[in-house]
Amino acid sequence: MAQDQLTIRHWGEASYEDVWHAMQDFTNQRGPETQDELWLVEHPPVFTQGQAGKPEHILNLGDIPLVKSDRGGQVTYHGPGQLIVYLLLDVRRKKLGVRHLVTSMEVSIVELLARYDIQAYAKPDAPGVYVKDAVAIEHKIASLGLRVRRGCSFHGLALNVNMDLTPFLRINPCGYAGLPMTMTAPLGGPQTIGEAQSQLIPKLAEQLGYPHLYYTTEKLKL
Repeated sequence: MAQDQLTIRHWGEASYEDVWHAMQDFTNQRGPETQDELWLVEHPPVFTQGQAGKPEHILNLGDIPLVKSDRGGQVTYHGPGQLIVYLLLDVRRKKLGVRHLVTSMEVSIVELLARYDIQAYAKPDAPGVYVKDAVAIEHKIASLGLRVRRGCSFHGLALNVNMDLTPFLRINPCGYAGLPMTMTAPLGGPQTIGEAQSQLIPKLAEQLGYPHLYYTTEKLKL
């Protein structure tokens, strides 16, 4: 049955706007029997501002473009070395609420990091995944943002793996001034996108209730 199967689609590196519009098209065109998908992608450097985004959280764009998106949340940064997982799910058919989607993403990331003895946690008032450094200063390691339309979800999660974090200094990440960001590689966690996604995707699929996974390298037409 379609509701038990999940296609895992690898995009490689692709522009945020191209993949965003492909997500919209996929959601608009899907039918009752369309199989759900996870899209794995890396984006070239880009700032994205969610529907709740406020311009005062953008400090200095510099040479990095800004895209105003239809996802939830505030402003964040995407770039090479960051694992993006987009959730293209029929949540109505699957009987999943937004809170369940958020919790599933957070738990999957926390469990992934725990395999590397990294103590990570989620916060009920600020979606995402966080860790504390040696002096107990909180850092964000993963950001979340979703949109549900016609009973179907798109957008998803961004896990910082091994990337240039300095562009985050040009914004108030997720609307929090001075929020420090971190990534898995220097903490002894996954060193590459491939290492991170090979472990995260089965965990996420299990949390979401998909027993059957189908991996494909075929890309949708942009």
